[in-house]
Amino acid sequence: MIGEISAIALAAILAITLHEAAHGYAALALGDDTAWRLGRVSLNPLRHVDPVGTLLLPGLLLVTQLATIGRVEAMFGWAKPVPVDFGRLHNPRWGMVLVAAAGPGINFALAFGFGMAAHVATGGAGLLPGPAMDWLLRFIALSMLYNVILACFNLLPIPPLDGGRILVGILPLPAARAVAGLERYGLLIVIGLVFVLPYLVPGFDPLRTLLREVALPVLEAVFWLSGHGGAQ
Repeated sequence: MIGEISAIALAAILAITLHEAAHGYAALALGDDTAWRLGRVSLNPLRHVDPVGTLLLPGLLLVTQLATIGRVEAMFGWAKPVPVDFGRLHNPRWGMVLVAAAGPGINFALAFGFGMAAHVATGGAGLLPGPAMDWLLRFIALSMLYNVILACFNLLPIPPLDGGRILVGILPLPAARAVAGLERYGLLIVIGLVFVLPYLVPGFDPLRTLLREVALPVLEAVFWLSGHGGAQ
């Protein structure tokens, strides 16, 4: 139980921390040092922790699922968003696209990297005790899964998710303004889609659909690209 919790927690913390750090590094490279001045361009997970989204909600989901079904089937949470002043970027519109894309981009890169790391881990079988090797392989598998899910979820075209900001950056100005106007309601829209509507509308579960129709094929592609043939 402790091993499973530690593997889940470490995989999720790394995925979320590097996702947020990537936004900060991209913004700094493109001309905005807001996050840098606030200490948010950092690989320190504590700089990106949101008490509710990073600790309370994921912890509650983790404990509830382990206590009721003995395994973790779904996790949901968020980190403290990295502040970006898009007006300070060298090219505000395309800069917004690149800064937003940096988060999912690093998650896809991490998923591939962990896929490659699995070859090293399995090639070193015998160097670690059996339980330690089992934990390492479980951590690698969870890291691949969480990074793919985090990237795919954040690419949904709903501001303030990364996909919404990418959409704002590439749409013609009138449409971009309309989409950007949704940002103040974005978190409510996401919570409604993920938690509320599935309970109100039988058969309507956009999160499960996203996982099945988007994240799973992407994960299978990552497995194939990293030399594992396909997701099992």
